[in-house]
Amino acid sequence: MMLFQLLVGLAVSAINIVIHSLFTVAVIGLVRKVALSASGRFGLQLSGMMVATALILMVAHTLEIVVWSLAYLAIGAAPAGSDLLYFAFVNYTTLGYGDVIPVKQWLLVGPMAAMNGILMFGWSTAVLFEVLQKTIERQAALAKSR
Repeated sequence: MMLFQLLVGLAVSAINIVIHSLFTVAVIGLVRKVALSASGRFGLQLSGMMVATALILMVAHTLEIVVWSLAYLAIGAAPAGSDLLYFAFVNYTTLGYGDVIPVKQWLLVGPMAAMNGILMFGWSTAVLFEVLQKTIERQAALAKSR
């Protein structure tokens, strides 16, 4: 049963990795489009890019949490009457209140969700810093060319 729990956790994690990669590609496309077309007001552009990137990535994380909650529903991992979205949020964000725990036969899915969340948040952090760096580089290049 432990191997099956790990396989389910890996499958859900893989779905979330795909979601995150699609959102990352969308963010990069947006940054390129805006950076190539924008000029002037560099501070405003930089701030706007960072806010847009963070919001887009938050939508990705929320969708990933929904995927976990649907997986919990499908496998019956949470005790009857539990709020699955709340349970998924607590696990994915590694908040770990401990007020809802998986049923005994699915104890590994909570830590698997937490591992997935940590990885996705790290990835998002890297994307945010890359957007910041590329936007600053683009602004410097534009300022130098004037």
